[in-house]
Amino acid sequence: MKIGIDAMNIRRGGGVTHLVELLKAANPVTHGISEITVWTIPETASLLPERTWLKIVVNKLAHQSILGWLAWQRTFLSSELSREYDILFIPGGLYVGSFRPYVTMSRNLLPFDIKERRRFGWTSTRLRYHALEKAQAATFRRASGIIFLTREAQRVTEKRIGSVSSRKIVIPHGVSDTFRRKPREAREMSEITQSRPFRWLYVSIINWYKHQWNVAEAVARLKAEGYPIRLDLVGPAYGPALKHLRSILRKIDPKGETIYYHGSVPYEELDEYYRGADGFVFASTCETFGQILVEAMSAGLPIACSNQSAMPELLADAGLYFDPEKPGDIADVLKKYMDDVQLRRQAAIAAYERAQNFSWKICAERTFEYIASFSRKLNS
Repeated sequence: MKIGIDAMNIRRGGGVTHLVELLKAANPVTHGISEITVWTIPETASLLPERTWLKIVVNKLAHQSILGWLAWQRTFLSSELSREYDILFIPGGLYVGSFRPYVTMSRNLLPFDIKERRRFGWTSTRLRYHALEKAQAATFRRASGIIFLTREAQRVTEKRIGSVSSRKIVIPHGVSDTFRRKPREAREMSEITQSRPFRWLYVSIINWYKHQWNVAEAVARLKAEGYPIRLDLVGPAYGPALKHLRSILRKIDPKGETIYYHGSVPYEELDEYYRGADGFVFASTCETFGQILVEAMSAGLPIACSNQSAMPELLADAGLYFDPEKPGDIADVLKKYMDDVQLRRQAAIAAYERAQNFSWKICAERTFEYIASFSRKLNS
């Protein structure tokens, strides 16, 4: 059996992490798969592992524009697949070609969450999400199978566009061993001083649905109450949201002594920030999965978390929750952790143990078993 993977639109963030880790952990031969061919861009290709069963094809032209890529799907890719491949996997969720069968994946919830889309106002970004909703909905409906990352993502998507496939499955992502670390001893409050403040870490893109400014305001409130506290924000940024965050920071932390924005950090360097943190905060209101949340859990940190979207499904009872749109609620949860060292210890252990449920090996096993099942069904 030969499988093709169109990864031309897998270019950054969680999509690249998923593709790389999936192929690293895979043992496709056990599912009757003799070869996997991945069509991708040069940057992504350089990160993929070397395997005897893996063929990587770099296309330097099709990724120049989305229209060029879709035209390539309809012509060259469909023709190539029809000659020697049994099934196609579309992890990016968008396909307009004629080859069948194909399995796709839902990995972006923003196109299907109207409330979250509205946060972008009447902008080109919002219009892009609207167009993506239409295009991905069509891809999902034509697919032989679809992989969701959480039950919540499936619920939101199907509430918006209806049931997408008679054969669908929820397969969570895994977490890299790079981040796995047993919880270290939590610091007593007597050890937390103005020179060595309690360090909260928030890793994520600066964007409207991530609410970093609300976390910053919560931290500023605790600072005003006398708590030795610091917030480190790490991640790339959506321009308008970053402008808003900076305007808030100028008001609540004018000297830049409490809240630090470090910008985008290479994936392989994130572990240093987890090592230096006392706790992790995650205030998103829209997540298909929440890869960063699971990484923080596996790093053995106490988690203060948004009570919305897929987060309760991932974290379960291994952390404390807040309303991400209410700075006062966030501040109460951060304060509760800081005041209770035993609570921090228990939460860190619970989060670490909960993170053991997320494995790239299991993800790869279930993913390729699911994909291969469609070809076996056709050939039986």
